[in-house]
Amino acid sequence: MQVSREPGLIKRGVLWLLLLGPLFFLSYGLSNSFTAGRNDVGTLVFDWERNIPLWSWSIVPYWSIDLLYGLSFLLPRNRREMDLHALRLLSAQLICIACFLLWPLRFTFERPELTGVFGWLFDVLMGFDKPYNQAPSLHIALLVIVWAMFARHTRGAWLRGLMHAWMALIGLSILTTWQHHFIDLPTGALVGFLCLWLWPREGELPLRLARLQSSRRHLGLALRYGLGAGLLAALAFTLKGFWLWLLWPGIALLMVALNYAVFGAAGFQKGADGNLSCAVRWLLAPYLAAAWINSRLWTRRHPQADEVCDGVWLGRLPARGEATAFSGIVDLCAELPMTPAPGQHYRSLPSLDLVVADAALCREAAAIIEALRAHGPLLVCCALGYSRSASAVAAWLVLSGRCADIDAAEALIRQARPGVVLYPAHRRVLERLHPGACP
Repeated sequence: MQVSREPGLIKRGVLWLLLLGPLFFLSYGLSNSFTAGRNDVGTLVFDWERNIPLWSWSIVPYWSIDLLYGLSFLLPRNRREMDLHALRLLSAQLICIACFLLWPLRFTFERPELTGVFGWLFDVLMGFDKPYNQAPSLHIALLVIVWAMFARHTRGAWLRGLMHAWMALIGLSILTTWQHHFIDLPTGALVGFLCLWLWPREGELPLRLARLQSSRRHLGLALRYGLGAGLLAALAFTLKGFWLWLLWPGIALLMVALNYAVFGAAGFQKGADGNLSCAVRWLLAPYLAAAWINSRLWTRRHPQADEVCDGVWLGRLPARGEATAFSGIVDLCAELPMTPAPGQHYRSLPSLDLVVADAALCREAAAIIEALRAHGPLLVCCALGYSRSASAVAAWLVLSGRCADIDAAEALIRQARPGVVLYPAHRRVLERLHPGACP
């Protein structure tokens, strides 16, 4: 379905380009020139990189990012999307330039003399570039952001395939033009995805959500994840080489720690369709994989959901095949994605694992459960189906008047699913709910 464009977007895009273009050349050039005069510039290159070939023709996809950068401003359909795209590009510029100045690195390979059209393109590039603006690669950071914009608006299987192939070739070209060392690629991608996370297409901006949690439980879990991130970073920088990949799970744990301490469940950017944002899927990939494996290991002996009463079932986050058994799903899990079946009634109420949901979320969950159960069997789930989802079902039992109090609700839930975990903190929240308040 084609969405109409807001009027005045071309002018707005041109104004953004008039700001971002000169800022790019000015900041990039000054950073390069400043670093050229320093005596503390280091290098970070792996031995295997000397086997990377020089493909002179790859200067064409390398240069094409400049054209795609400008064309990307023709794609947004409204002002919000336009401004978010521009802010992502601006943020990437500022972060990368700051890194170039704080941790300067130098490219070490000597490129041979090249002739012809490709040689001319290299000469033009070297006319304003110097081998100092390296990690994180600004080229890659901008590519991630531009790629995300084109992926959102490109239609048709063949056209999308060509677009993805060309974008991947641009990413590869930073190595095959002998313009960057390998470390610049993943660090540039990190900056790009971080900018996508900072300026999400849907939901609240993380910076607007930021507030320090007062709960000791939130801060305690944040400290644990933060210590894990610090340990992985220490191992990566101590062992170096291949072990630098430990920085990826370290960054993932650091972001999870920030979610517990500052951003809350919204930091996982789980949408109304059950999917996590592209940025979260990449930035938190090691954590997400571990969380999914953990959920399956804990529930391997009892993978099935259990009916509590009146067509309401309690269980773990279902796989695609398991989800089709239900007409509706109420999903309390923030950290794992969920793909509803076609036509299925689905509601996402993201909440953090291992912490107690507040009374407002319990009331909202109870009302949604009561509304969706009318369509047929309803699954209320979280990662394991033992705590967050159990709290939601207990709130529904109390607020709908099916149980007189939390003791009766907990007894009924445990009869159906004996392994549920409701701590005193859960009970204190649920005891504040009033029976019969749910329509």
